[in-house]
Amino acid sequence: MKGKWRITEMPDDDAGFADMMEPAFIVFDGEGGGAFAFGCVTGAIHGAGSGRSVEFYWAGSDEMDDAAGNGYADINPDNTLSGEIQFQNGDKTSFTAIPWTSSTAC
Repeated sequence: MKGKWRITEMPDDDAGFADMMEPAFIVFDGEGGGAFAFGCVTGAIHGAGSGRSVEFYWAGSDEMDDAAGNGYADINPDNTLSGEIQFQNGDKTSFTAIPWTSSTAC
């Protein structure tokens, strides 16, 4: 599961929300950590997983207010990532992501 993933779909949110501040992403460091950003939400991931699945807790911010919750992600047979990020207050959003690829010309 280690690597950076570009969030391409968030069907629970308005079009354009995911990339409001920067390209939406989720990254796993392979050692139980990681991060994500979408819309005005950012979070540091703390979790565990095996193989093609991971469950995690996160802490961060939503529009500069403290936020936290949990989530999960699974690698699908087509090498996309799908999962859900849930906030402590009960809101949740699902996502689909693809492996992040660099587009630098150098």
